[in-house]
Amino acid sequence: MSACADDLPNLDAEHFRLPDVAQFSVAGSASHAPRILLLYGSLRERSYSKLATLEAACLLRAMGAQTRVFDPAGLPLADGAPETHPKVQELRAAVQWSEGMVWCSPERHGAMTGIMKTQIDWIPLNSGAVRPTQGKTLAVMQVSGGSQSFNAVNQMRLLGRWMRMLTIPNQSSVAKAYQEFDEAGRMKPSSYYDRIVDVMEELMKFTLLTRELSPYLVQRYSERKEGAAALSQRVRQAAL
Repeated sequence: MSACADDLPNLDAEHFRLPDVAQFSVAGSASHAPRILLLYGSLRERSYSKLATLEAACLLRAMGAQTRVFDPAGLPLADGAPETHPKVQELRAAVQWSEGMVWCSPERHGAMTGIMKTQIDWIPLNSGAVRPTQGKTLAVMQVSGGSQSFNAVNQMRLLGRWMRMLTIPNQSSVAKAYQEFDEAGRMKPSSYYDRIVDVMEELMKFTLLTRELSPYLVQRYSERKEGAAALSQRVRQAAL
């Protein structure tokens, strides 16, 4: 038996909470269609990450979601313009609107593109008391010009965790993407297409399951404790 057993002298009992299964009873009560924001990482005229993203958006709408696809053209480099820049404001408003996201990047030099990273860099971890991405679902996809790789999706998973998002287990990586789309820009039947269907289906399920529960799921002991201390400090200052 552990030496600590029932002795937890460093624990602030006032802010300690037992996980409560009753809190999950609200799941599924929202009636509006899930709101999904899709980002892609290329400015090319025939961008395969954009085509894959548009295909994903079609699938999500068929599954009952509302979708917005953000066009990164004109978005400045992070810190290269003020936060009031119209494209920055457009992106941040779309993030606030969303309940889940899809990130799709080409792999370039073994990594996600700078365009993809710039979009993520413009999304703040917090905006006042609001954390724009915390608790939202995320699906990651990539396209490659050569053989199948997972470098970009692995990087985006790391960033999703850093942004405190609920990144779903499944993911998509389309190899030799130039072979996978027809002249009209629609994806051809293949195992790669089937995987994108799988990923969007899983994203929808996780979003429906967690969107109302995310405030509870991401609630943390340390923040409850810190918040109480900050409130106490403000009260003391107001009384002076």
